[in-house]
Amino acid sequence: MDLEDWSTRLKVFADATRVRLLALLEQEELTVAELSAITRLAQPRVSTHLAKLKEAGLVRDRRAGVSAYYRFDEAPLDPAQRALWLALSTGSDDPLLRQDAERVAAVLANRAADQNWADSVAGDMERHYSPGRTWEALARTALPLLETGDVLDIASGDGVLAELVAPHARRYVCIDTSARVVAAASERLRRLGNVEVREGDMHTLPFADASFDLVVMMHALTYAAKPAQAVAESARVLRPGGRLLLCSLARHEHKAAVQAYGHVNLGFSSKELRKFVHKAGLDVSSLETVTREKRPPHFEVVSLIAVKPGIGNGDSGIAKANAKAGATA
Repeated sequence: MDLEDWSTRLKVFADATRVRLLALLEQEELTVAELSAITRLAQPRVSTHLAKLKEAGLVRDRRAGVSAYYRFDEAPLDPAQRALWLALSTGSDDPLLRQDAERVAAVLANRAADQNWADSVAGDMERHYSPGRTWEALARTALPLLETGDVLDIASGDGVLAELVAPHARRYVCIDTSARVVAAASERLRRLGNVEVREGDMHTLPFADASFDLVVMMHALTYAAKPAQAVAESARVLRPGGRLLLCSLARHEHKAAVQAYGHVNLGFSSKELRKFVHKAGLDVSSLETVTREKRPPHFEVVSLIAVKPGIGNGDSGIAKANAKAGATA
């Protein structure tokens, strides 16, 4: 970005009213009238500032009937400008920002009273509660579609994922380094007869080669002293045709924000994850950033799926089980 573009962005961030509007639009999609009610500014003044923000590429709008809903768009910001915005939006203890944030709920309640629920949250539905519409309900409804075979869950924690997935697996093994966490997982999962919970190290897995159809590493690598070795061990215990499902925080610089969680690493770039997997002898079938958190510091999560080469997928335990079922039908 050249100096002229930088100057434009700095002028935007130097205006207190525009910072107030951006802080609100980062959290919610709002109309001019709603922004006016929250900030106690006249609608023409709000409109003027929104036009400037839109011209700078920091705000996008969405039409719904006669209304226009505005949202902060961070996509045009480069990393340095995102850091600047983060400092502005989280580093200030200005009373106006606090008052604005406190008024949002009432404005959204008024919107909901004037519309049906679906219309009031259109375009932002996943962030609002509705009876029965939870991520857990969605997961439990969709999980029967899976065929997972024999599963190893590395750094499995207290078994939340296992509780969801194990009923749809032939065998499900949890492994974690913490004795206390393993005990909690054993208690949570005690009713599931196909689950085994073990204490162990992801860098030296206590399993024979080619033992599993699916290895899951959900944020395991953030606790790995030697992440490449942990991925190599996952590949070792996979059967030919088996899959590795891995997710991790994307590379970040927010050490203080994760210090309390005991993270050993500050996330990984897609390039780093691909390198680990290729070195382990796996083929990447999917690698993408799947989510970016709404609240600062806006952590991103990278998801990777890789397959262990074999003679087709016929070598995997899932395929063998399906073939056996077909032969006896």
